[in-house]
Parts: sequence; structure tokens; C-alpha cells
Amino acid sequence: MPLAFSTTRSINPDQFASVLRACSLGGRRPVDHPDILAAMLENANLLATAWDGHNLVGVARSVTDFAYCCYLSDLAVDERYQNRGIGKELIRQTQARLGDNCKLILLSAPGARDYYPKIGFSRHDSAWVIEARGNIS
Repeated sequence: MPLAFSTTRSINPDQFASVLRACSLGGRRPVDHPDILAAMLENANLLATAWDGHNLVGVARSVTDFAYCCYLSDLAVDERYQNRGIGKELIRQTQARLGDNCKLILLSAPGARDYYPKIGFSRHDSAWVIEARGNIS
């Protein structure tokens, strides 16, 4: 069965946690806090998903104004499904929903720094982060 992609199908926190755990993002996301995962999903306003039958195998979760900028918060593909173009297609699905002048912005996971230039992203040296006050690990 071929993989299916969607920008209209919703997911629940358990499905989201499962994909995060199945890739390198699991160690850097609050996978043991379903309430936080639920808020992450509820407050994202653009979600692209990849499915193998009924199994969620990839997620691109974004916050965007759809016109000027889109922050791609999570790009997660189950390691068993990586190297099949799923991440690229999730990005393509995300961009298809954005206006022509909308930039796609992300912070790379350490292990993915070499991936993004290969698919068209350019490095930006002036990103800044203030860490969360609470400890959710």
C-alpha cells in the first residue's frame, strides 16, 4: 500500500508521541507529557501527516500566518521510514498551503543539520532562543 499524505487529518497526542519516539526528536520533545503534546497539536495551525495505512509515520507541525512566515516546529519521520522522501513531501505539503511570499523557518535537530541544506534550506546565523522556565524533561 502506498503512503498517504494529508493536511486535513488530525492526530492525537499518543500518535504524535509514537512518531516522536520513533525518531531522533523523541529525546528532545515532552513525549511523557500528553497534556503538553495536546497543547502543541491544538495550537499548531498547520499539520501535514504521512500514513502507512492507519499508522502515522511522519508529521510536520507548524505555526504560521500563511502569508509571511511559517515556523516548522517539528519534522518527524519514523526511522523505519526515513530515506524514502517522506520529510521532503511533508515540507512540500506544508509549502503548498502557504502563500507565495511565505518563508519556511526551522531550528534543526543536531543530527539533521546536514539534511536541510540538501533539500533547499539555507543556513541562518542569527536565530536566538530563550529556554523555558520550567523543566519538562
